[in-house]
Amino acid sequence: MTLYPKLITDTLATVRYPGTGKDIVSAEMVADNIRIDGMHVSFSLIFEKPTDPFMKSVVKAAEAAIHTYISPEVEVEIGIETLKEARPEPGKMLPEVKNVIAVSSGKGGVGKSTVAANLAVALAQLGYKVGLLDADIFGPSMPKMFQEEDARPYMDTINGRDLIIPVEKYGVKLLSIGFFVNPDTATLWRGGMASNALKQLVGDSNWGELDYFILDTPPGTSDIHLTLLQTLAITGAVIVSTPQQVALADARKGIDMYTNDKVNVPILGLIENMAWFTPAELPENKYYIFGKNGCKQLSEQMNVPLLGQIPLVQSICENGDNGTPAALDKDSVTGKAFMELAQRVVEETERRNKEQAPTQIVEMTKK
Repeated sequence: MTLYPKLITDTLATVRYPGTGKDIVSAEMVADNIRIDGMHVSFSLIFEKPTDPFMKSVVKAAEAAIHTYISPEVEVEIGIETLKEARPEPGKMLPEVKNVIAVSSGKGGVGKSTVAANLAVALAQLGYKVGLLDADIFGPSMPKMFQEEDARPYMDTINGRDLIIPVEKYGVKLLSIGFFVNPDTATLWRGGMASNALKQLVGDSNWGELDYFILDTPPGTSDIHLTLLQTLAITGAVIVSTPQQVALADARKGIDMYTNDKVNVPILGLIENMAWFTPAELPENKYYIFGKNGCKQLSEQMNVPLLGQIPLVQSICENGDNGTPAALDKDSVTGKAFMELAQRVVEETERRNKEQAPTQIVEMTKK
């Protein structure tokens, strides 16, 4: 077999860069330094910055393409070149964003993402400019909840910087790592890669002017949370829990994560999800299948407001699966609950801003 440069470039044209969806040849990511020595091929791939979250996956994909389409016997050597792009300093990344709200939960399965999506939509329905970042890197669900699973955000050059343009739906600007990865494949990234991807979605995107920037964070406490705390000055956090004791125990840990001395992010309040079950045919009935008023009791013990109690209604699940958040129907039981929740979040945010100094980002200290 004889190797030649065009064979290499034609093969590399089958590899796409997840950030834009373009193949790496037309995107001019393959440097003009292809060298062939028998069955040995070397070349460089060009990335805009050394922290590019897709760097390792693209390099592996390029090597795999050559082995698949040419021959597994080809020895491939790939170098990396970077064009460092200026990114604003942490804490100054979103100068046009007034309030950054983290939606968190101590454990999974309590409906945190459902609450985050509906809170964002409800705030938009109230007339606010809203952005929503799906920061759950390993389990992104917002593309489905907004019926935008096929969306592929593009990049545009703004003031000399190439920025990702968020998807807009229901008055909400939306970004998720789910737009850039295969939805049927598990995201197997080490913590550093996930953190870099999150930083790119925050700092290399054109969020523009926002009244509220909602962060749908992963459940529990992880290095993703630390990345957010070191990148953004979070105005306040809301903690989502169900009424049962095991969920409330983890909600306490979530509250502690934000309020400890090194973080100091105010808790705007608790949200009790699945507070009771109401069957559609008996809308006046309430069945407390997970316990009664668990979050209300915790809010009193922890001295934080109870922002709302969201009932468990079958339509919430159906709306999430169909990509039509319940908050769009203001007259439904759940729609009213989410609209009231949004109003309470606005009230608590305004009160927090009047009474407390702006949040500072968490500084990384080395011993």
